[in-house]
Amino acid sequence: MLLDDIDKALLNRIQSDFPVTSRPFQEIAQEIGLSEAQVIGRVRALKEEGIIRRLGANFVPGKVGFVSTLCAARVPEEKIDHFAAVVNRYPGVTHNYQRDNDFNVWFTFIARSREEITRSLHQISEETGVEKILNLPATKVFKIRAQFDL
Repeated sequence: MLLDDIDKALLNRIQSDFPVTSRPFQEIAQEIGLSEAQVIGRVRALKEEGIIRRLGANFVPGKVGFVSTLCAARVPEEKIDHFAAVVNRYPGVTHNYQRDNDFNVWFTFIARSREEITRSLHQISEETGVEKILNLPATKVFKIRAQFDL
């Protein structure tokens, strides 16, 4: 999918300053000169194309009683798609990505306790047959603002 200038403006607008109102897409539509339905349609298309992964709030886990960890798994090439699909079913997984490394699938996991994360990683291992998943709990959080100007 080729992004046009309107898609780029829309993506720039929603990345870090999504309106917290009863009709956020209407507010965005007014700002960029579209109808609310057009904005919703474009967002839906961008999501279906995989350009938008998710729309949702980001929060600092520790400030709301959660813990976070970075996980790295050693996944055979033929199991990567299945492994990623299983991992993505867990609501505490914010994202995952493939790396060129022995530990080739990395993901972040947020949960109410370290025990919940440990249980979930065990379940993932059982379901996928992937035995080696490193659990690297955050000891200090360094937040950066990731804003991509399109």
